[in-house]
Amino acid sequence: MARLAAMGVVAALMLGFFAFLIMRASTPTLAPIYTGLSFEDSSAIVQELEAQGVAYEMRGEGETILVPRDQITRLRMSLAETGLPNSGQVGYEIFDQQNTLGATSFVQNINNVRALEGELARTISSLARIKSARVHLVLPERELFRRDKKEPSAAIVLAVRGQLSVGEIRAIQHLVASSIEGMTPARVSIVDGTGELLASGAGDESTLLAGQAEERTLGVENRTRDRVEEMLANVLGAGRARVQVSAELNMNRSTTTSETFNPDGQVVRSTQTRELANQATGPGDSGQVSVSTELPGASENAGAAGGTSEQQSTTEETTNFEISKTTETAVTEAGAVKRLSVAVVVDGIYADDGQGGFTYAPRSAEDITRITALVRSAVGFDEARGDIVEVVNMQFAEGPNAAPDGTETPGLFDFTRDDLMNGAQMLVTLLIALALVFFVMRPLIRKVLSPEAQPLALMAPAAENGLPGESTELANAPPRELLGPEETEGETGSNWINNALMTSETQMARMKTVGELVESNPKQAAQVVREWMRSAA
Repeated sequence: MARLAAMGVVAALMLGFFAFLIMRASTPTLAPIYTGLSFEDSSAIVQELEAQGVAYEMRGEGETILVPRDQITRLRMSLAETGLPNSGQVGYEIFDQQNTLGATSFVQNINNVRALEGELARTISSLARIKSARVHLVLPERELFRRDKKEPSAAIVLAVRGQLSVGEIRAIQHLVASSIEGMTPARVSIVDGTGELLASGAGDESTLLAGQAEERTLGVENRTRDRVEEMLANVLGAGRARVQVSAELNMNRSTTTSETFNPDGQVVRSTQTRELANQATGPGDSGQVSVSTELPGASENAGAAGGTSEQQSTTEETTNFEISKTTETAVTEAGAVKRLSVAVVVDGIYADDGQGGFTYAPRSAEDITRITALVRSAVGFDEARGDIVEVVNMQFAEGPNAAPDGTETPGLFDFTRDDLMNGAQMLVTLLIALALVFFVMRPLIRKVLSPEAQPLALMAPAAENGLPGESTELANAPPRELLGPEETEGETGSNWINNALMTSETQMARMKTVGELVESNPKQAAQVVREWMRSAA
């Protein structure tokens, strides 16, 4: 019965252990479906998951909900169909949840503003660097008989991951301004979760222009630096060169219009000729005025009688020429490179010293000259505008095995938090398995495989005392339990009795051994006594 019980316990433990491993392996891995939820969204999502019969787990006081990893996509689509999560914001669905038949214009306007705020908050929250967003809109109404018009404005509070760049802030301003009629990006104020003012929204265009200029300068510097580093990485190796670029841009925008006349390019456009003839007749020599000369026809008679006559002819010619003219309008946009400064630091040459280390050697002057020429060609070096390119050879603090861009290569023992958690689970499982094997299974198996203890057959006392009804088979049985380690199982009971009678010392040693065995095996000794009593009866 003891062996059967031990075998049953071992089988039950083995089955339980393997069942635990199977359940552990078959349990679906949970992954967050949504994080940073409000209590309203968490409650609605939990109700929907329970209605669908999906196993879930909540963490972080309801801010994070975990579901089986293989069902995340399907569940997100299902929740999106029901409008979850809505992040506590009301969108255009507000017009679907009420009867607008008896609503006043004031209520409709308020609902319109709420819907716009909710939709903008959802759109902004969908950006990668934004955790949550709240939008407040001010949409003034145009009053009758009023010439002045107030511009709409917006105030946005953001919970961000890390820090937003100037370009991302401007993108949010333009996104909100493009969604509201009549709003300009300068009227959008942005504040982050720490209370830092990211955009004033005071309507000053100079702030936007300054941010745009800074963004454009950074863009030029980053593009130039990446271009040079990529080229040097192919020549010197990854991480063996560091490049810094400082660009000065001309942010003035100018328009120039010029007209040029070519005197050699004359073309006759039109020619005009005018001829004028004039004839005049006068009186005679005396030139005296009398009654006869004043009578009608007196002048003709006087001319015929010897008066004077005068004739005059004039010719005018006008020629119009068309002179070729060139009109040019040149527009110089802001952002042209005014001056460029490039600093390049290159590492030396490392050689294996044969002892697992490296020896450093500086680069030759010829190599530095070639690298300088390559860098100048890559950045578009122009000496006339004062560009500067400096290439210096210095030994880097990192060794040759360091990763580029200042990042360290993950080592063999660099574990993430997930790796540590998985390792801890595997270690606990292994410890449980080892404890089960060494402290439970091993003793039970040893007990099961050990030979069954036989009753002690004390034939010697039976032979000496001459007990009636003694069994010949029992007397001849070898006392296996009483034999020492030097005895063999092949010895018979009769040989043992004869040897004990021949030597008293041997007999005393045997009896001592028997006493020790009886003390160490009281149950077996009691079984022997019961056998004697049964035989005597």
